[in-house]
Amino acid sequence: MSEFFTASVLVATFAAGVRLAMPFLLAALGETLGQRSGVLNLGVDGVMLLGAFFAYWTVLETDSRLGGVLAGLAVGAVMGLVYAVVTLVFHAEQGISGIGIFLFGLGISELLFQELVGTPLPISAFTEWAIPGLSAIPYLGDMLFKHSPLVYAAIAIVFGLTWVINRTTFGLNVRAVGENPHAADALGVSVIRIRAITIVVGNMFAGLAGAALTIELGTFQNNLTNGIGFIAVALVYFGAWRPLGVLAGSLLYGLVTATVTQLKVLGIVTGATASLATTAPAVLTVVALAIIARRSADAPQALTLPFSRSG
Repeated sequence: MSEFFTASVLVATFAAGVRLAMPFLLAALGETLGQRSGVLNLGVDGVMLLGAFFAYWTVLETDSRLGGVLAGLAVGAVMGLVYAVVTLVFHAEQGISGIGIFLFGLGISELLFQELVGTPLPISAFTEWAIPGLSAIPYLGDMLFKHSPLVYAAIAIVFGLTWVINRTTFGLNVRAVGENPHAADALGVSVIRIRAITIVVGNMFAGLAGAALTIELGTFQNNLTNGIGFIAVALVYFGAWRPLGVLAGSLLYGLVTATVTQLKVLGIVTGATASLATTAPAVLTVVALAIIARRSADAPQALTLPFSRSG
């Protein structure tokens, strides 16, 4: 066990944890925005899978990683429009609709992969960006300032979304719609428009998360996300519907996952113990949700509730 507690291993583990947290963070930030307006989306994982496949296929065909990112965003926008129509126009139950989106994404991404690619092929990943000056700081530089541009973008989105929600008129409207849509409507706020925007933007974040995942891994396979989208939904509750809280939860989840992986690589945990250790991130999520369940008062009061002027 002593070999784990060396400076080089700890630094590498922390850096890996930051990278692993990024897809969770992006997806959870999008879900945070949607839930603040009162819309729950359980289809995040399906949107991530579609975003991941189309990003992978784009990079495979064009060797453009930027093109892959844009493809992920575009797929997320399309799926967001679909989900907005289903939930806002047809007033479908959000939980069931979200599961439908997930199953659609799971099935279509697998079908397209088999038809268009067939065998997992490698793609080029983003290179690390070492921030001048900061990356030279001993230990801290390797942990925080030598990552792909997508990691820095995710962190920037955290602070940008915090500012939007708390400091802008749009953010005020989002919060008002999530708390009391009928009161917001009476004041002239278009509930449908606000929720539609948050759904589309939230799904774009999910598509970006999928693109980031496949580009960082440098390949694609069926069910690549392996439930990341559902963990992202849980992280919204963990973070109490605040971007900074979501960031903390994502980093914790990423660090636990990186630690378990490192312990297995070093041979510290093997056999049945290694299999048990692999469940640690999921167990952490369940425990965290059980602990913060008592903070449910922080949830938007109109979460999952459909809006109708006739209601």
